[in-house]
Amino acid sequence: MAEAENIVNRMYSNDTFSKWLGITLDKVDVGFAQISMIVNGNMLNGFGIAHGGITYSLADSAFAFASNSQGRHAVSIETSISHTKTVKEGDQLTAVAKEDNLSNRLGIYTITVTNQDNDVVALFKGTVFRKDTLWSESARPEQNRNTPSND
Repeated sequence: MAEAENIVNRMYSNDTFSKWLGITLDKVDVGFAQISMIVNGNMLNGFGIAHGGITYSLADSAFAFASNSQGRHAVSIETSISHTKTVKEGDQLTAVAKEDNLSNRLGIYTITVTNQDNDVVALFKGTVFRKDTLWSESARPEQNRNTPSND
């Protein structure tokens, strides 16, 4: 867990976009990240509700942190999102990213975004390509904990 936190803190320190959104790191573990932010007036669209890109960006950051916490550089190759409830100014959003499947080259993650009332406001799914590049020399190859894929 300490190595996962070190990796995510290192990523976050260089992540000007997540900082600009006001994202905070709540919990990090191997293959897991929980982050949060508050929606402000600059994030609203022409309907006076949060632009869909806000929940997407929050979920995408959680996805990046969770997938890279494994110790290898991981880059997004496919994502999708379903917006399930309106998000308003002042809402506190929390994104929880969980690993669904991990193989040598691919990782699949599900990210649930909720508001302060614990209502699900978005569901995000993403796939990463896992490079050979390690975040640090102390990052150890992990065991495939889930069903192996053919990659």
